[in-house]
Amino acid sequence: MMSIWIAKFLGPVMLAVSIPMMVTPATLQQTTRRFLADRPLLLVAGILAMTAGLSIVNTHNVWVRDWTVIVTLFGWAMVLGGAFRIIAPDVAERAGTAMMGPPTLMRAFGVGWAVLGAYLTSKGYG
Repeated sequence: MMSIWIAKFLGPVMLAVSIPMMVTPATLQQTTRRFLADRPLLLVAGILAMTAGLSIVNTHNVWVRDWTVIVTLFGWAMVLGGAFRIIAPDVAERAGTAMMGPPTLMRAFGVGWAVLGAYLTSKGYG
């Protein structure tokens, strides 16, 4: 099943990203600010995110009332986020900077990412 295959990728990546969000949020925020200010990097990241998102959406555009809709939502978020970075990098930079908030907020989001990543990992490998 395609949902399981994609969950095997998304879950572990989300878990890995959640660790610096929870452990070193200020460092991650500093890195994110530098990333957002680097236009060539923002463009490449947009292209990669949009490509990955389209890969998911084109193979898994499933709108059902179970866990597999999480995969579809991530695919669409990646398509939209990637397109946004490509088309409107100034707006993407401002929006990204505004969304960072204090380190405690980053930690809270890290917990959310860890829970969701663990859930997807369990669905993929469980």
